[in-house]
Amino acid sequence: MRSAGIQLRVALAAALAIVVAVVVLGVAVATRLDSQLEGTLDRSLRERATEVARLAASTPELLTRPGTLEGRLGGSQLLVQVIDARGRIVARSSGLGSRILPDAPVVEAALDDREAGYGSSRLGSDPVRVYAAPLGELGAGAARGGAVVVAGTTADIEDTLAATRGFVVLSSIVAALLAAALATVLARRALRPLRRLSSGARAIERTGDASQRLPDPHTRDELGTLADTLNAMLASLERAREAEQRFVGDASHELRTPLTALRGNLAYATKHGADPEVLADIEADAARLGLLLDDLLALAREDAAAPLQGEPVDLVAIAREAAAADERADVATGDGPVIVLAERPALERAVGNLVRNARRHGPPEGRITLAVDHDRDRARISVEDEGPGLTAEQRAHAFERFWRGAGADTPGSGLGLAIVKAIAERHQGSVTVDGSRFTIDLPASHGSIKTRP
Repeated sequence: MRSAGIQLRVALAAALAIVVAVVVLGVAVATRLDSQLEGTLDRSLRERATEVARLAASTPELLTRPGTLEGRLGGSQLLVQVIDARGRIVARSSGLGSRILPDAPVVEAALDDREAGYGSSRLGSDPVRVYAAPLGELGAGAARGGAVVVAGTTADIEDTLAATRGFVVLSSIVAALLAAALATVLARRALRPLRRLSSGARAIERTGDASQRLPDPHTRDELGTLADTLNAMLASLERAREAEQRFVGDASHELRTPLTALRGNLAYATKHGADPEVLADIEADAARLGLLLDDLLALAREDAAAPLQGEPVDLVAIAREAAAADERADVATGDGPVIVLAERPALERAVGNLVRNARRHGPPEGRITLAVDHDRDRARISVEDEGPGLTAEQRAHAFERFWRGAGADTPGSGLGLAIVKAIAERHQGSVTVDGSRFTIDLPASHGSIKTRP
């Protein structure tokens, strides 16, 4: 399951993050601890060498007295060896036994270059830290001009660091297991609403019922937003399906009427022979059917149209062309063009539909007025006849598909205004009606007009 995969990935990611964090912290702690412990040992070696150097300068005869060179750092013994200018041993601590401190480079530097310094070496099988410092050349002691060498084992430091590294490794394993377990539990709880959404989506997919809704996860996070978005999408699909069903039903009804008339007239002509009246009826029914199909195709194209691929179009030119096709139409507009970004053929069809609607429903001898105006960011083109216009109830249904009003006896498919609305909305605009005045409102543009061939 996808949820199991997400749980596993979350658990592994949490475990890896914890391991990396613990390891980084462990390395930092071990490095800091190593520095601190080595620094403490170095200070102790230097302080002990300083004490021996003072003793060699003030009372050199005490260097060979038993116990004088003994010293300890915590649980470890400091080993001291005093040599003369020729490198011969003058005195040493009893902790060395029969062993001799290694002739490390720092010892040679203390004798030859008269410079103090630290070094690391081995005393038998034990790792040691060595500090060598030159002794003064004044005085009567045997060690004058020589050097003092102090060493301390680093085995305790290495044991401490090894224990720290082991603790880091163990802590990493334990922390990774705990993080993985906790991440699995939290991921399972977080994905539980997602599994419910997935189950609901599968149920809707099986039934094909867009009226169903996904379960509400009752959260205010991204999952709740996703559920709301998907439910809104289902509601939109349900409305689209209902509109499609109504459209198919209305289209079937509208197509049936002229087809029935055509069949009847053809049957009459077949039986009785054709006469001018029957032929005229057949021609009228065929024309009506052709117009209806043309409108249906235009509306289908608008419903399925790709995103707008427009060009600068002058509404004034559109209004004048529409008015030129009707002898009763006039144009009222100000100076200069009014530019919108549009698909010119679609806009011409919308304005032409409004003019035909005004001619059909206005007074027989009344004038039709096309007006164009604009403000900063909106452009409008309106068509108005001299009739009484639509009532409030009629305005509520004017742009519905196949609506022609109660008792309408004028020809037409009832799709003209629906096509106008679809075109306006695809152009990011709208269409409104006020009495007998229909207005298309579109976003204004400031582009230049291309010359039409």
